[in-house]
Amino acid sequence: MYFNPSQMSLAENAFQHAEKLAGRHFRIGPEAMKTHRYDIKTLAYLDQHEVNSGAFAHLCKYHCHQGDKAGLQEGLHFYRICLQDNRILDAVDRAGSFIKLSPLLLYIAAHELVHVIRFDSGYIDFDAPVAEKQQEEEKVHEITRDMLRNLAAPELNLVMECFSSRYQIGDLYQ
Repeated sequence: MYFNPSQMSLAENAFQHAEKLAGRHFRIGPEAMKTHRYDIKTLAYLDQHEVNSGAFAHLCKYHCHQGDKAGLQEGLHFYRICLQDNRILDAVDRAGSFIKLSPLLLYIAAHELVHVIRFDSGYIDFDAPVAEKQQEEEKVHEITRDMLRNLAAPELNLVMECFSSRYQIGDLYQ
């Protein structure tokens, strides 16, 4: 299952909203937020190593090296948020009318952007040992819930309850 154009639009809106919320939470202005380089791809556009059957989203880190065709500076990196359309749509489908796509996408977007900001800001190393990654995942869930808690949206509250720390939103990044 892949996102249709309407669902892709919902995902884009979720990331725009999540970026504003993350900026407010971390006190990062819109221009400074642009220094956190990331892109978003949906399942139809992912390479095989970016597909993950155990999470709603998968975060990858890429480096540009001297001699890359893009002519970018040495050491430049960016993150790719790899949305697993099939897993997301299956969860919404299985939840019936309880979980809606839009609030679920907002939670996923906010969660992944918290990861990106924390990696870029040096709170944790992207290549940290598994035990540290597990602790980081709990911390990111906590921050995500704090960011979203004040939104007056019953459907989002339901998502936060259903996908609390007992459930896996993202994987332990690669």
